[in-house]
Amino acid sequence: MRDYLYFLVYKLFYYMPNNIANRLLRGLSTLVFYLKPRYYRIVSTNLEIAFPNRYTPKEKKDYTLGTFYRLGQAILGLMKRGRLSPEELTKNIHFQNEAILLDALRKKEKIIFIMAHYGNWELLPPAIASKYNITIAGIGRKLDSSLMDKILLKNRERFGIEMLYRRGAMKGAMKALKENKSVCFLLDQSLGEKQGGIRVDFFGKPVGHSPAASVLARNFDATLIPAFISTDDYKSYTATFYPPIPTLKTENKEADIHAMTQAQASITEEVIRQRPQEWFWVHKRWKAYLPELYGKHL
Repeated sequence: MRDYLYFLVYKLFYYMPNNIANRLLRGLSTLVFYLKPRYYRIVSTNLEIAFPNRYTPKEKKDYTLGTFYRLGQAILGLMKRGRLSPEELTKNIHFQNEAILLDALRKKEKIIFIMAHYGNWELLPPAIASKYNITIAGIGRKLDSSLMDKILLKNRERFGIEMLYRRGAMKGAMKALKENKSVCFLLDQSLGEKQGGIRVDFFGKPVGHSPAASVLARNFDATLIPAFISTDDYKSYTATFYPPIPTLKTENKEADIHAMTQAQASITEEVIRQRPQEWFWVHKRWKAYLPELYGKHL
């Protein structure tokens, strides 16, 4: 029964005109803001950690509403892409610094994309795969609804995306690289040491960060290319590639992995500082080493 309810909602948004869907998303964002006040406290805490004393309570509220709205846009886009061709998908996307990717493709390098929950993050992997005719293995969580998971999996595959679910994802990523496919990671969530994370600096504070991309890059001599997508109106987008993070392979494996992982956190911080309103501020990014800042109520 639940599967069919999800399917009904999916179809409702699938055929809904964009202007109506956008108004509905803003209304839902406001509703969630008042029903789930803990998220405002998380966003406020994160903003104070990253930008001490910069934002007023009103601005923090706007950031919280924006976070919910961006999540809605990411989900909405995932739903609506089922009826688009690869050409239609990319026609409103400007690819900046694409020579970075083209050079790696020309050299037939193995590529690992470093991404984050930033802008319309769900759009970026299929846009890159469609534009440059490559296959990208992405890592994500399987949906609770098996019916919706099959539908959205099919939508992603149409644009050259192969999904790897978190359990066994590293084996899947290794297999993809061996088959000369690219891999993408969204690496901006907290990962404690017990979960395999390592300590790096992020906005001047310690965080737990996954070393998975660094380990793979070192093992496969892969190229780490940061890529982020931004928008002002969710109609036109700019996808930007940043200079590759050097893949280190010295006798000190631990130091190599730490340096590469720190570089991933640093470029993500740099991008967020440029347009902080586009990051997904509701993650408890600093909880691994600074749990006291969030308090037990969060």
